[in-house]
Amino acid sequence: VASRVDRLVARSATARAVAKADTKLWTTSDLNLWTRPDKAAKQVGEVESGERVLVTGRKYGERVEIVVGGKSRWVTMGHLSDEKPTTIDAACTNGTSVPAAVSPNVKKVHQAVCANFPEIGTYGTFRSDGEHSQGIAVDIMVSGARGWEVAEFVRANYAALGVSYLIYAQKIWSVERSGEGWRGMSDRGSVTANHYDHVHVTTY
Repeated sequence: VASRVDRLVARSATARAVAKADTKLWTTSDLNLWTRPDKAAKQVGEVESGERVLVTGRKYGERVEIVVGGKSRWVTMGHLSDEKPTTIDAACTNGTSVPAAVSPNVKKVHQAVCANFPEIGTYGTFRSDGEHSQGIAVDIMVSGARGWEVAEFVRANYAALGVSYLIYAQKIWSVERSGEGWRGMSDRGSVTANHYDHVHVTTY
């Protein structure tokens, strides 16, 4: 009598599963590809983090079945997501840039935000006042819920990006007082002055 795993990986059952697969998920880490989900499996390559793969919905033990090149492959469970994983090392491909004279950390912030939020097309850097004049601050022109996503993304990666503090939607978060979370700020009189239409980032 065929075991459950043998029935699962039988050619006909696998062909049906591959043909019916219609869900795509993102890989959240580099994953080895296996021919089957048990100890008899052979490794036949790997798929990198950040790849979108077709999923059949079949699972066995600690592995889940995906489709790679039209073939059934099994990967370790728990490393697939509905949302594209964020990374601060990805390339900026939307054509935006910041001046060469800004600080290296402002360049890091721009690259990271550009790579993960490519729809944002405007970044404000040099102007005559304060930290902007020193080239250590950048305004990321975004608003609403998307602005909070950007602000939280930068905050989550503050150490790697060299961030000192952030302001968005009349709230401030700083490294020195990080334990207090986002703190309220006084009303400065306008949407822009209160940072509702951009995320302000000051770096070291």
